Amino acid sequence: MGIRAFSVAALAALIVGGCGGSSAPKAPSPLLFVSVKDGDYAIFGADARGKHATRLTREKGDPSTPQGLFFQTEPAWSPDGKKIVFSSGRDGIQHIFVMNADGTGTTRLTNAAKNDNHPSWSRNGQIVYSREGAIFEIPAAGGKAHRVGHGFGSATDPAFSPNGALIAYDYRKPGFSIHEVYVMNADGTGIRQVTRLGAASELPAWSPDGKTLAFQSDVTGHLEIYTVSVNAGRPQRLTSSATDAIQPAWAPDGRTIAYSLDGAIWTEEGGTVKQLTSGGNDDSAPAWRPVRPR
Repeated sequence: MGIRAFSVAALAALIVGGCGGSSAPKAPSPLLFVSVKDGDYAIFGADARGKHATRLTREKGDPSTPQGLFFQTEPAWSPDGKKIVFSSGRDGIQHIFVMNADGTGTTRLTNAAKNDNHPSWSRNGQIVYSREGAIFEIPAAGGKAHRVGHGFGSATDPAFSPNGALIAYDYRKPGFSIHEVYVMNADGTGIRQVTRLGAASELPAWSPDGKTLAFQSDVTGHLEIYTVSVNAGRPQRLTSSATDAIQPAWAPDGRTIAYSLDGAIWTEEGGTVKQLTSGGNDDSAPAWRPVRPR
């Protein structure tokens, strides 16, 4: 992937967090993920090896109801690693919320009549998210949301580049069923297609240097993780699994990619695959904390 830095073990040694039983972590956890360990979908923090998982979100939903089950999902870090943005269906519609890294101080950002999903935080103080096939942006401090980019088709799963200049996302053209990965400027201009796989290529995630995207695609018949140059190079397959490998997330070391497979969080680094969480609790949506402000 052209980026060399720390291993996961070194990252774990450098960042202390996600430990201490059932109490809140003393420092922000290096790794977030969503799990149903407590019955409802909630956000957990763990160390870089997936150990010492601690529930961060204080509020608890009733898993016997749809809004209670999908209570807190899709976490993403602020660039300084001090806050977490996520989506929640606690009132029956998915909205975007922000909380502190220890799970306190939850604040609601959006209040639309349609579902808001997959938020991503820019170093410029903006949050993008998808709503019913369109991409919207809202100040992280709260305010009025506005639409960014495409006026037709379905644009989803936006992700800000590390420098905040670009937004990667997946897009389905009107009248087509396939999704491809696209990139546009942060103001919605300069739209260009990155992948041309003729499949469901979705959920792009940026490498720390902003040169490469990881994404999931079902071009082989089921979902695997791929990487591709932002300049539209040839996609490289990263995983080889019997079932769907989904939701890639790049670690700050620039070498390690976490993803969800069979209800557990896994990592791939230089051809070495490791299982971080035990599975059985539908662990998903990994998100790595930035090492330092970007």
